[in-house]
Amino acid sequence: MCGRFSFVTSKEKIQQQLGEQVETGVNLRISFNIAPTQHAYVITNDKPDILQYLTWGLIPYWSKDEKNASKLINARQEGISSKPSFRIPIRKRRCLVIVDSFYEWKKIGTQKIPYRIFHKSGDLLILAGIWDIWYKDDYAVKSFSIITTPPNQEMGSVHNRMPVILNEGDKKNRWLSDLALDETLALLHTPKDGILDMYQVSTRVNNVRNNAPDLHQKINEPPTLF
Repeated sequence: MCGRFSFVTSKEKIQQQLGEQVETGVNLRISFNIAPTQHAYVITNDKPDILQYLTWGLIPYWSKDEKNASKLINARQEGISSKPSFRIPIRKRRCLVIVDSFYEWKKIGTQKIPYRIFHKSGDLLILAGIWDIWYKDDYAVKSFSIITTPPNQEMGSVHNRMPVILNEGDKKNRWLSDLALDETLALLHTPKDGILDMYQVSTRVNNVRNNAPDLHQKINEPPTLF
């Protein structure tokens, strides 16, 4: 799964990777610790040139309330086209989730050790997502999920799931285009090996109230087993 990530970047870097036409607004909201139900930056297929700030945790358009938002932060690749919450979004409402890194926890003994995972090249990670719009009275709530897949070699040492990454070639543009379902599903596969790097970080990342540059600092001491 993907349960926490960070967005620490600049307007220039976003436009370098996604195109100069992308409107980012004046002030980007930097965050070292984005958690479920918080807002994050995505680009949706209906507005491919605008960086939008959506709620993380999909609320299907047919929901009676927003209580399930924290449960639908991820959408598994397997069976996504038939699941009630995802079957319409995967066909009509796809998005790119823009992050500089994500966190995952490796179980060692009785401990869960947090790691920061990022692109080896230093590029932003462009993750495959789906979005939906739900109305609370007259107020429109846009929300999204990150699509996950079985892990590649480097992620397999930490966790049994990882996000679908669309950095290669024209994948990100195709994801936002008008594709048939089989073409869409063909983009959902385990990322190739060797594109990611990672290191251990402080357990301070476990607490969502902690949000500072030190969360990106590498921890060199190996975990104590007990």
